[in-house]
Amino acid sequence: MSSELVIKNLMKHYAAGAKPAVNDVTITIEAGNILALLGPSGCGKTTTLRSVAGLDHPTGGTISIGGRIVADPANGLFVPPQHRNLGMVFQSYAVWPHMTVRENVEYPLKNKKLSRKEIHLKAAQALELVGLEEYADRPVVALSGGQMQRVALARSLSYRPSLLLLDEPLSNLDAKLRIRLRDDLRKIIKDAGVTALYVTHDQAEAVVIGDRIGVMKDGQLLQHDAPAALYNHPRDLFVANFTGAATVLNVQLRKTEDSTLGAFIDGCDTQLMTLPLEVAAQPGPAQIAIRPENVRLHELTASPPHDQHPARINSRQYLGTQTLYSLSFHGQTIDIVELGTVPRFSEGQEVLIEFPLECLTVFTTH
Repeated sequence: MSSELVIKNLMKHYAAGAKPAVNDVTITIEAGNILALLGPSGCGKTTTLRSVAGLDHPTGGTISIGGRIVADPANGLFVPPQHRNLGMVFQSYAVWPHMTVRENVEYPLKNKKLSRKEIHLKAAQALELVGLEEYADRPVVALSGGQMQRVALARSLSYRPSLLLLDEPLSNLDAKLRIRLRDDLRKIIKDAGVTALYVTHDQAEAVVIGDRIGVMKDGQLLQHDAPAALYNHPRDLFVANFTGAATVLNVQLRKTEDSTLGAFIDGCDTQLMTLPLEVAAQPGPAQIAIRPENVRLHELTASPPHDQHPARINSRQYLGTQTLYSLSFHGQTIDIVELGTVPRFSEGQEVLIEFPLECLTVFTTH
């Protein structure tokens, strides 16, 4: 039975007076949902997971699983990992090489005081869930890396944990296998009906697998949101850049004659756009972030529309199913990705670019 995970004001110091590895993190994962915790190395995401698992002792805050508090350092409460009913999948496959696939999955069930028939049934159900029922009697070392990770997943799901914790489970696989298993992993977890905390540094994994994504930096949770909201409405410039909004324009925000707020290219009087009324910003320096695939390219015309602006293509990189353009725009460099197997523009060509208002985010710098 899946359980809600509630983390409140979690703190973790490894040494007195040192910078906290986890700093006042609050997260709730509803029962049956998957949270992908995303961030660069050293941001605190694995320490958060280890605190939930009971492998690290928090120094502040509380953690509860299914309404039961398992960590509350202020009141001296700490439930050991083996009593939290958790499943864990790590980077390494952590399978027992001298056992068969079935024996690996059955092993944790032997401590549950179940009959041999129940153990065999639960293991068979777990193997069916991960698509390995036909491999049950094979030596586990005869499997591929991806199959061994499925064995580790089946073993973690066999005893129906309240919460599944996954720490970079695909990082040791080659690129093609990682993509294939990534696409299957969400379905497996959802079919199991288990609540999951999934730690990764890979943005694509986070988007494919998570119902919600939390982005961490320097021990803090910067944003916790649905994937579409996180990608299209980042609350922080770091979140925008980390999730791929590589195009960042330096602008000046000014009041226009009709009392709207205009974004002007930094260092000149070219008005880039009129900001929507819902953008709560004040006049002054700002940055506008937009994902490269959301910027639109057009052929140069003599009388372009007011929302299209001339730019020059500096370089072009053909990637088969898409083309990456690097453009010069009023002294700033803009990267644009255009889908399609046939590149439309050449290096040195003058083009028009358009920034859809619904796809940009404004960050004030004052």
